[in-house]
Amino acid sequence: MHVKAKRVALGGLLLAITIICMVLGSVIETSTLFLLAVASYFVGVIIREMGKKTGIAFYIAAVLLGFFVCPNKFYVLSFAAMGFYILAVEITFDLIGRMKGNKKRIFWSVKYAIFNLEYIPLVLVFQDFLFGRQLSTKLIVIILFVGQIGIFIYDRAYEYFQGQIWNKIRGKVL
Repeated sequence: MHVKAKRVALGGLLLAITIICMVLGSVIETSTLFLLAVASYFVGVIIREMGKKTGIAFYIAAVLLGFFVCPNKFYVLSFAAMGFYILAVEITFDLIGRMKGNKKRIFWSVKYAIFNLEYIPLVLVFQDFLFGRQLSTKLIVIILFVGQIGIFIYDRAYEYFQGQIWNKIRGKVL
C-alpha cells in the first residue's frame, strides 16, 4: 500500500509542477517554450514510471487543469501538442521494441511522422492565427524546415532529460 501511495503522491507532485510550468510560461514570456517543454517531459516520466494508462490520464488531467488555471490558453494548446508528441513517442517506443529489424531508423521515422502530422496542418491551416497573416510559400517552406530542426532539438533534450536529469532525481524521489 505504501508504494502505491508514494506513486500517487509523485503523480500529483509532477502534475502540480507541470501546471506551474504552464502558468510560469504565461508570466515569463522569454522562457515560454522552455517551460512548456519541461512540462511536457513529465508526461514521459509518468509513462515510464507508472505505465501508459496512467500517462494518458496524467496528460488529460494536465490539459484540463491547464485550461482552468492558466491565463493563456494558447500555451495550454502548445503544451497539449508537445505532451501528445511525448505520449505518442513513448507508446511507439514500446511497440517498436517488440519488432524485428532496424528499430532505430523505424523509430526516428515514426517520430518525425508523428511530429509532422501535428505540425504541417497547424502551420498551413492556422497561418492567420499563428502569424497574423497569410504567408508566402517560401516563408512556409522555411518555417516547416525550421520545425524539423526544432523537433530534433526538442527530442534530444527530452532524451537527455530522461537519461540524465530524471535518473538522478528518480533515486531520491522513488
